[in-house]
Formats: sequence, C-alpha cells, structure tokens
Amino acid sequence: MVTSVAPRVESLASSGIQSIPKEYIRPQEELTSIGNVLEEEKKEEGPRVPTIDLKEIDSEDNEVRQRCRQELKKAAMEWGVMQLVNHGISDELMDRVRKAGQKFFELPLEEKEKYANDQDSGKIQGYGSKLANNASGQLEWEDYFFHLVYPEEKRDLSIWPKTPSDYTEVTSEYARELRALASKILSALSLCLGLEEGRLEKEVGGLEELLLQMKINYYPKCPQPELALGVEAHTDVSALTFILHNMVPGLQLFYEGKWITAKCVPNSIIMHIGDTIEILSNGKYKSILHRGLVNKEKVRISWAVFCEPPKEKIILKPLPETVSETEPPLYPPRTFAQHIQHKLFRKTQDGLSK
Repeated sequence: MVTSVAPRVESLASSGIQSIPKEYIRPQEELTSIGNVLEEEKKEEGPRVPTIDLKEIDSEDNEVRQRCRQELKKAAMEWGVMQLVNHGISDELMDRVRKAGQKFFELPLEEKEKYANDQDSGKIQGYGSKLANNASGQLEWEDYFFHLVYPEEKRDLSIWPKTPSDYTEVTSEYARELRALASKILSALSLCLGLEEGRLEKEVGGLEELLLQMKINYYPKCPQPELALGVEAHTDVSALTFILHNMVPGLQLFYEGKWITAKCVPNSIIMHIGDTIEILSNGKYKSILHRGLVNKEKVRISWAVFCEPPKEKIILKPLPETVSETEPPLYPPRTFAQHIQHKLFRKTQDGLSK
C-alpha cells in the first residue's frame, strides 16, 4: 500500500474527532465571515448568482439568439459566474458522472491510496489532499481526484479509477460534451466583445491545445464547519471552469464586498470565467473570487473541469481590440505558467506579511 504524505481528511472526519486539528482552522480575520452554509443557502434575500438559459444560444431567430448572448455577456461582466441551464448535456449523463465519482470515493481508503498522487515528484494527477505548501501552512477540509480528461490523446488512462468499471467511459463522454459546450460559450463571449466568433477559442489553444482537467472535490462532514474551509478563497486560473455538484451547498462568491452563497439549481452546471479570459478581455469579463464551505450534516462532492490554455505556447495579454487610450492594458504579457507562478508568489508574500 502507498502511504500518504498528508492524512486524508476523510480518515480524520471518520475518526470521531469533535474538534479539528489547528492546521485546518482559518485565521481570525476569515472566521468572522464563515457561517452555516446550509442555512445561508435557504435565505431568499440578497443578490443571486445569475441563471443563464442556453436553450436559444444557437436559435435561428437572430433577435432571440442575441437576447440569450446578451444575458450571458451581462453575467460574465457583472459576476463572472453563472448557473447554466438547458446547456445540452443530458441529466442522465450528469447523473452517471456523479454516480461514478461517488462510487470511487466510497471505496476503502487503501483502495483509493493505490491512485495517490505525489506532488513532490511532480506527479499531480491522481488521488490527493492539499499539502501545507502555502505560507500560512493552512490545510483545507477536502480530498480530491485530479486528472486530465481532454484532449483524449493526452490522457493517462493508467491512473484513472478502475472502479467503478464504467468510470472511464462515462467521464470521457462527459469531457467530450463539455468541450463542445466550451466552444459554444467561447464563441458567444467572442461575439459579445465584437471579435470574430472563433477568436477566444484560438487564443486559448483551440481544439488541439486547450486542456480539460477534472478535479473531483470530496468534502467530508466537518465537526466544526464554522472554523474551516473546503477550499480557500481564490480565483480560477483557467479560461472557463464548469462545475457539477451533488446538490449540497458550499460554493460562495465574493460579490460587491460580501460572501454570497450559490443556490443549488437542479440539473444546472455552474460556470466560472477564469483569469485567462479576464486577461484576454482586459478585465471586461470577470474572474470572481470564490471559496468552498463545509458542513456537519452532509458530504459535499463537486466535479470541477478547468479549461486551461497550454502552459508555455501562448502569451496571455489583453487582446488589441479590448485596449484603447481610455482603456489601457490592465495585465502584463505572461505565459499561463508565469501567471500561475505570479499568483503563487503573491500569495506567499501575503502569507509572510501576516
């Protein structure tokens, strides 16, 4: 059996502890904003993450099509996150994806450990938990499974779960459908910036180079959820991120100075605009700060698929069409790899200065 570097959060959670280890307790300034997410989700007042109906995005009727695109544009500019409905991926396929991931996480710990990643040696794909590699030494209340799911020729199927037996088939089909959805969204976002339809797709790597990385996040029940986070506050580095979940609330967005809890919308896919599109659009489309809360009563599982440009091949910078005398470029040119390093460096500096 492979021994894990960090204790799995699942084994901590099932050990019967009443209080969580100090590495999981958030800093004092964060604790004031962490509430009961199950209660928060029931509240009716306050801003709501927009729900975007994609049914008419390819409508024959120009006016109807434009209306749909404008709603997408507004959500991308004001929020940078939205709940997509009528997105073209069947409820049945989404259920199969959820079942397959859930079955993997229901395997005994020693079975899952056979798929353990090894971040120190650069083997990032596989089963893992966050290592305390950030400046504050903080840990997050989650385990995960991470793997590249598209393009198909770039996958390493040897590390994909063998149990359940339909895992590879279901996940591959979902990845293909998400890739088509990403193209549809990128086309609409391009047109809404006054660009040619295929422009953003081309700028993030096109069919050959845009990578889809899936991270199944498993958040066990937490005895002290008001002290921990499943995922700390961050913006996604991706171009777009698509998220499925098991209808247990947890996602919060930092909108107009407050943490807003996303409602659970049946059969929706949550979509984030990532830093990559924010940079290319010169800040017109927003990459929103978000985090994941945990709770005492229910395990939460989410399936995040990050659509990422190649690390070195493309220079990310605001497109010339998005820049003018009154709107100078807000971001310096960087490769995707440099952007990730820049964020890590800034985070380390922040951590050290606390």
